[in-house]
Amino acid sequence: MMHRWSRYLLLFAVTQLLQAFLCNNLTLGAWFNPLFYIAFVVLLPFEMPAGALLLAGAAAGVVADWFMGTAGLNTLCTVPIAFVRPWLVPLLFEKEHARDGGLPSPERLGGAGFVRYAALLIGLHHLLFFVLESLSWAHLPQTLLRTTASALATLLFTWLMARLFTSKTTVRV
Repeated sequence: MMHRWSRYLLLFAVTQLLQAFLCNNLTLGAWFNPLFYIAFVVLLPFEMPAGALLLAGAAAGVVADWFMGTAGLNTLCTVPIAFVRPWLVPLLFEKEHARDGGLPSPERLGGAGFVRYAALLIGLHHLLFFVLESLSWAHLPQTLLRTTASALATLLFTWLMARLFTSKTTVRV
């Protein structure tokens, strides 16, 4: 059991450090700002209690806020994702895929199912983030473009992390 939680602490550290030292220093224009740290919340196990999921989401947001200097913006966007996730899984998947236990992975959910699950959470997170960052509906087309470009990069990163992180775990279907 301890080995499993140590893997999640490692995932937390990897996503936060990549966010802090790679993404925050990556300048590829105003339209591209991937937020890799959300992969931590997306890849947490399905059987995680809702309260622990909210605390994990809050911790991810607070640490990202500290590294990015955004005074609560990341936390404000990550906690709703952690809140929605337990209700989203049964809506997206059949009961045998959504039952308690297991990791969200391409092997468990199927490639298309995992992409649908991750894209929905990442897209919602990025939309909240960039709308709150701009604080204006006047720039909605630019905000949507920025959300889409950044969410696609984050989705690709999350897919790669899922492949690496769940490669040695057994698939429970």
